[in-house]
Amino acid sequence: MRAVTFTEFSSPPTIEDVPPPLLPAGGAVVRVAATGVCRSDWHAWSGHDDSVSLPHIPGHEFAGVIEEIDPAVPGFKKGDRVTAPFIFACGDCAHCRAGHTQVCPNQQQPGFDLKGSWAEYIAVTNAATNLVHLPDELDFDIAAGLGCRFGTAYHAVTVQGRVQPGETVAVIGCGGVGLSCVMIARAAGARVIAVDRAQSALDAAEKLGATPLYSDETTVARIHELGGAHVSIDALGARITATMAIESLRPKGRHVQVGLLLGEDANPPLPYGRAIALELELLGSHGLATSEYAALLSDVASGHLDLAGTVGTRIGFDDLPAALPAMNEPPRAGSFGITVAVL
Repeated sequence: MRAVTFTEFSSPPTIEDVPPPLLPAGGAVVRVAATGVCRSDWHAWSGHDDSVSLPHIPGHEFAGVIEEIDPAVPGFKKGDRVTAPFIFACGDCAHCRAGHTQVCPNQQQPGFDLKGSWAEYIAVTNAATNLVHLPDELDFDIAAGLGCRFGTAYHAVTVQGRVQPGETVAVIGCGGVGLSCVMIARAAGARVIAVDRAQSALDAAEKLGATPLYSDETTVARIHELGGAHVSIDALGARITATMAIESLRPKGRHVQVGLLLGEDANPPLPYGRAIALELELLGSHGLATSEYAALLSDVASGHLDLAGTVGTRIGFDDLPAALPAMNEPPRAGSFGITVAVL
């Protein structure tokens, strides 16, 4: 099969002919119809994740058709249209049995410790746990973006944030995940305050129904002038944005940390005194449980969520090698930012 590979970190990726993946016991082999291009792929290629072994095939967002499946796997067959979250769970542990596959301690991730989806075929382990049926009317390119950015935002807003109609949600950072959070929170009936320093990002958030707020030293005070937030979401991931989000909460508020805190920001000093006094909830959010796809796909099918604008750029398979070094430049603000390769 053809696959995008790299043999050294940050070296130019190339398209090579490699053996197709073997069928895992209890798993499936999926013919990839579309695969996402995510900044996490860039981190893997840049050597920022020690789970990546060389040579490597990147890619963790995909949708396609089952090519081969273990006959013991119930509910799926060859030819089914499917996708999967970016976390392949074991299906066996207490967390998986409780439906919390996104925090499975035995998890594996395609494009990181497993070969990824920038290829004609990808192996999916524990298919009964990790595969998700796709409705015929949902295009593969749209579906490929659900497993990471949009799915991550959906879990953050609806499950961790428990956003309710009439609540105020402050979204700090309006990149791809942040704008997805804005859309989902608005669809849930919340009032959304969108915070960013890029005017294009604020304009995009405003088009989705948010109140735009330029980020500066007065941001927290201005959010409280608007009544404070029931829910705050740091979709960027920095000590300053995490602190800003928590300080924007009203009493009994809920903070959701979805932006990754890396490097010097990995262990930020947070206002725990405020959290104690106001009985705030500080919540992490990681990916999307497989069981949550049903609600997400139902919201899409009903028109409650319109995913048509979530894909920013469509490219061909032959364009994928250039996509990784292109991400050496900062992402463009004000866009969902999802680039999808259609095979």
